Amino acid sequence: MRVAQWEDYELIDCSDGERLERWGDIILIRPDPQIIWHTEKKHPLWRQAHARYQRSSSGGGAWQYNKKVPSQWEIKYKELTFGIKPMGFKHTGVFPEQAVNWDLVSDKIRNAGRQVNVLNMFAYTGAATLACLEAGARVCHVDASKGMVQWAKDNSRLSGLADRPVRWLVDDCVKFVQREQRRGNKYDGIIMDPPSYGRGPGGEVWKLEEQLYSLVELCLPILSDDALFFVLNSYTTGLPPSVMEYLLSVMIKPEHGGKVTSSEIGLHVTQSGLALPCGSTAVWER
Repeated sequence: MRVAQWEDYELIDCSDGERLERWGDIILIRPDPQIIWHTEKKHPLWRQAHARYQRSSSGGGAWQYNKKVPSQWEIKYKELTFGIKPMGFKHTGVFPEQAVNWDLVSDKIRNAGRQVNVLNMFAYTGAATLACLEAGARVCHVDASKGMVQWAKDNSRLSGLADRPVRWLVDDCVKFVQREQRRGNKYDGIIMDPPSYGRGPGGEVWKLEEQLYSLVELCLPILSDDALFFVLNSYTTGLPPSVMEYLLSVMIKPEHGGKVTSSEIGLHVTQSGLALPCGSTAVWER
């Protein structure tokens, strides 16, 4: 397992389906269905957290505040700065376990010795985009949510990267890639972090494990001849990293060579010294 290392974020403890987390100076408790163990909650911050996300029996949930929490605050990862705020459905705007992938693509870009063009699809609040920009790449950031793209722009300003070469696009990722094919545009790196569930242009429901092959296949024509990487992330429990590794191996290696690796990604738990798995990643690299 690849485990992210932070200073401004800490997974303090986890038990009974919940995480006890420190986001800068703010302590939050959030649900996590993977945490199926019932270890004793000895840490005093379990009883002193600023806020806890409580799920509702009828679906969804809401934040319950025990102390005053800013409407937004900032945390840093190395040279990057992110705005954090409690959102609906327990999120905060950053998936801290993804830091291992930000480091991976940053190293690839810095060591390339040339201009690198990156496409970040389903790009959310832009953490991977910022990592690529900070390393010197040109980035095309695509997400269907106008609010998320604006948040990513705000993060670029917080990180001092607002003047870097980036296209901020509110668009359907599939339609965008189809247009890029017609335009003949190419990318040296592609980052894909699709949702587990979604709706197609006609409102049809789709599942990632059923659509992933076609999503990757769609991107092959826009991968440059001397491409550096293709990063595929998933939080779908029915899609293990070995399946994603196999997928990238049979789709990319025949034409581009290179190697494919996969792993769970996770976070170090301070209280236990263990690592909590938080998702899966497969990476093709030259």
